[in-house]
Amino acid sequence: MKVKNSNFVDYVKIFCRSGKGGAGSVHLLRDRTTAKGGPDGGDGGRGGHIIIKGNEQMWTLLHLKYQKHIFAEHGGAGSGNNKIGKDGESRILEVPLGTVAKDAETGEVLFEITTHGEEQIMLEGGKGGRGNVHFKSPTNQTPRYAQPGIPSKEGWFILELKVLADVGLVGFPNAGKSTLLSVISAAKPEIANYPFTTLVPNLGIVSYRDHKSFIMADIPGIIEGAAEGRGLGLRFLRHIERNSTLLFMVPADSDNIKKEYEILLGELEKYNPELHDKDRMLAISKSDMLDEELKEEMKAELPEDIDCLFISSVAQQGLTKLKDALWHNMNK
Repeated sequence: MKVKNSNFVDYVKIFCRSGKGGAGSVHLLRDRTTAKGGPDGGDGGRGGHIIIKGNEQMWTLLHLKYQKHIFAEHGGAGSGNNKIGKDGESRILEVPLGTVAKDAETGEVLFEITTHGEEQIMLEGGKGGRGNVHFKSPTNQTPRYAQPGIPSKEGWFILELKVLADVGLVGFPNAGKSTLLSVISAAKPEIANYPFTTLVPNLGIVSYRDHKSFIMADIPGIIEGAAEGRGLGLRFLRHIERNSTLLFMVPADSDNIKKEYEILLGELEKYNPELHDKDRMLAISKSDMLDEELKEEMKAELPEDIDCLFISSVAQQGLTKLKDALWHNMNK
């Protein structure tokens, strides 16, 4: 099956090699006036780094999917007359905010990029070797040796994107998350009345009072067993880690709203127990089919440890109240 929107790439594995340092020069001064001058060999240039740089205009790692091997330039060798070799050119890889860099062999997290323009060196270039001018001494006036440059470094690395958003929508497939996002933001997610329409995270900017705004992410629906990798599974659960508030969504026509909420929460906690400590709210979607009396009856059966709101994206009911509650939660 061809995955729609396959230009959303949130995981790449790349092989990187920094530049090696240039060799120092072994050179003795010789010119028309100097037959036997002292050492004047210059230092080698530094090898290029592999640098990761944040770019807020990017939202996918697609551009790195087909660049498996990334090499920086080697440093130039030093030369006579104390000339220093040219530094190797670094390779700068621009990535979306929320990108985490890991060592592919050990799984160790090296750093994460969270701000625009932030730069992190993933692999340092080798330092240039020192020329023979540095090794002159009273006992050795004409040293015939210099340092070689420090070798390059190389290795496999994983870049993984975790979507940065203020609010993450959590729910089973077909809970109305995409519809909500399309109504309260300018995002245009694909919407249909069947599970798994959303195959990639959708981001929307939600306008709030006084020209304020916040970012909402619609994460593909969770099914029981997502933490073990079933359904669309772990690949999307990691995007929820970054959201400051989690908005759980359960439709009003669900057989058991409380049970559905507990299953969703359980999947998140199995994946990462720290998610239990995040602010969360529960929106009962598709509530335009309920009258006030029915809502009051249902309240007795709702979970007690979470703020619950009745909303309808299609009928535009309860959305202002929802935005107020989310804003309050994010700015506590």
